[in-house]
Amino acid sequence: MNTTTIITLKNTQVGNDNQHMTSLEIAELTGKNHFDLMRAIRKMEPAWEKVNGCNFALVDYRDKKGELRPCYSLTKTECLYIATKFNDEARARLVLRWEQLERQEMERRQQLCLPEPKKILALADQIIGEGLRMLNEEAEDTLTATQVAKTFNMTVFDFNSVLADMGIQYRKGGRWNISEALKDRDLVRLRTHVSYSLKGEKKIRTYMTWTMQGLHYLNAKLGYPNF
Repeated sequence: MNTTTIITLKNTQVGNDNQHMTSLEIAELTGKNHFDLMRAIRKMEPAWEKVNGCNFALVDYRDKKGELRPCYSLTKTECLYIATKFNDEARARLVLRWEQLERQEMERRQQLCLPEPKKILALADQIIGEGLRMLNEEAEDTLTATQVAKTFNMTVFDFNSVLADMGIQYRKGGRWNISEALKDRDLVRLRTHVSYSLKGEKKIRTYMTWTMQGLHYLNAKLGYPNF
């Protein structure tokens, strides 16, 4: 049976950030029958309500047949109250499980507690990354100059120099551009890359990539057989 070990409850008196353990997991941890455990918890509930002023929270789960069944969702304090009726071994298992849950929750919170500027940068990266994927969709299957140069056993510097000497491309605005005569042949497509410096300054770079049609064109021009 699949159990939910931490449940976030909304619109209840316990708050949204409290950890909860279901009676399903308690039954599993202690080796008890869940039906019997539910009955035992119900018997203890009136005393708890009298002292604490609230009932134990009930939630639904799906059993093996896919049918909705009720189970209790208990805070640590409520669990330890229920555990007063358990034997020593069952109580020890429950206490150790709560220690494990609290340790995991602490580790999770530590990971989330980044300085605010880093959170903003992380969110910005996520948004920018999605935008770049959409922007670069047409250039997904293209090859960079470095990748193409390797097919000719050249360095990217030599590759770009050879193409410039042949009039296939020219350099302007800090990047390589396809020659005007070849612009409408779908030989190249532009790709955009965003990065950050160590000082947090954003850098945007647009560069030319080669399509498979462009690669065939280069093969013919440089004397290599197409593949």
